[in-house]
Amino acid sequence: MLPDGVRLALASPASREDLLEIVLDLGRSPQARYSGRTVQLEARLIERADLASVVQRLGPFGGDNRAGIERTLHRISAIRNRVGEVVGLTCRVGRAVFGTVAMVRDLLDSGQSLLLLGPPGVGKTTALREIARVLADDLERRVVVIDTSNEIAGDGDIPHPAIGQARRMQVARPELQHEVMIEAVENHMPEVIVIDEIGTEREALAARTIAERGVQLVATAHGNELANLIRNPTLCDLIGGLQSVTLGDEEARRRGSQKAVLERSAAPTFPLAVEMRSRSRWLVHVDVAATVDGHLRGQPRQPQIRELEADGRVRLEHPVAPQAGLRPPRRQTAALSARQPLAPLPLPDPAAARPDRLPERLLERLPDQPPPPALMRIFCCGVSSQLLEQAARSRQLPVQRVCDLEQAEAVLSLRLQLGRDPEVRRLAQRHRLPILVIKADTLPQVVRGLERLLRRRQELPPGGITPGELAPGQAGVAMGPVPWPEDESEAIKECRLAVEQVVLPIGRPVELLPRSPRVRRLQAEEVSGYGLRSAEFGSGDQQRLRVFPR
Repeated sequence: MLPDGVRLALASPASREDLLEIVLDLGRSPQARYSGRTVQLEARLIERADLASVVQRLGPFGGDNRAGIERTLHRISAIRNRVGEVVGLTCRVGRAVFGTVAMVRDLLDSGQSLLLLGPPGVGKTTALREIARVLADDLERRVVVIDTSNEIAGDGDIPHPAIGQARRMQVARPELQHEVMIEAVENHMPEVIVIDEIGTEREALAARTIAERGVQLVATAHGNELANLIRNPTLCDLIGGLQSVTLGDEEARRRGSQKAVLERSAAPTFPLAVEMRSRSRWLVHVDVAATVDGHLRGQPRQPQIRELEADGRVRLEHPVAPQAGLRPPRRQTAALSARQPLAPLPLPDPAAARPDRLPERLLERLPDQPPPPALMRIFCCGVSSQLLEQAARSRQLPVQRVCDLEQAEAVLSLRLQLGRDPEVRRLAQRHRLPILVIKADTLPQVVRGLERLLRRRQELPPGGITPGELAPGQAGVAMGPVPWPEDESEAIKECRLAVEQVVLPIGRPVELLPRSPRVRRLQAEEVSGYGLRSAEFGSGDQQRLRVFPR
């Protein structure tokens, strides 16, 4: 069907090996595109008669400007001018490639819906074609292929053998694809529906409707990675959709975020997703819901990496598991309800869990090595966490952002925000924490503020500072930080013995000794590890923790 010069240039088998597509543009030389290179086929320019002869040999073009060759997988796409005349053709070579389904064979056996992502030309349709064949022939499922452009099963009324026993439904116009998807479920009782290129909101809604009816979906969508769908308002429903949620003050401080955040609004239509980086390297998300939640909260999850080696074996690289928390494990509810005598359990050393809170005598270091600088815990009021982290990285400042003011050693606040939130000033005065006020939420201002707080901490006497040390004209309010309190390990030991010897066996509340805010927080975390609740009582230096039975 191609012009004579193009046919002669592609006559040898070597010239057709790994050929991706042939480009015929009016007034330009014909080109052959391979993976990573482009070859000019002849010096003669393409004329209108060349394009007209190719179009005449083809079938009619559909609404998406695509045509095919009957009983083949090739696809010809047209470029038209303003009056509708064809001025360019892209002839893509279609092949049935076998072996790629081994990368996701275990995912197909699970029966969950699978979404393939990747840029154009990476092999999404080729993989979809083989997946349809394996599901229909090997797994003996009732498979229906929604073939909008006749690219999966080829042109003509008889589908290509590459899809096996899967049935194929053609789409008259691309804008009707969502209606054909629903029709397939209602009329033909499929167990699996295969769809190529979900690209509109109606198609995403139809996919959710099909998934809710218990039908397995295997589909493709354009996008380099899963994060592209999260930012795509048209297709974000495929991964659960997004909604704006207003958090309470306590939850916003715990997360270290603003009060208005984005959350996933529903379960994903596709619980499994694959990012196709190349034909032999795929990134697999086995839990799309957890991946989306982590991305929205700034805690991205690493996907599995699967690579297809030359001998056909699949090499699997699991993501590195996040470091487990250091809090003691919660006791089982059944054991607590029985109230049996519990043997004392060893607790993790607080020195290993919180090295930035320990006195220098507990830090292990070499004899001639200077001690590392302790991280200064900063509570931000109106200053974004990203800007604080950027300032700390740019100047290598030993600071750490905390979400609870009771854990902080100092407060960094915007001038306007401090006036809008008098509770921060009141709590800072109560815990004798210095407040440094900056004018604007900019990187230079934050850097100067952090450096000033670190210099003042180095200049402090061992017992801390007294109120009023910062001059009034220095944009700061000083209340003096609390010096290092009693040994944390003794306070934790006291809490543990009280819980295991009095609260759990006898069922009587216990009040612990007065402690500093930091130690009371550690004791409260220890109590919650036993499944119990606690509350603070007293005022001033006599504040203490009371532990209640179940």
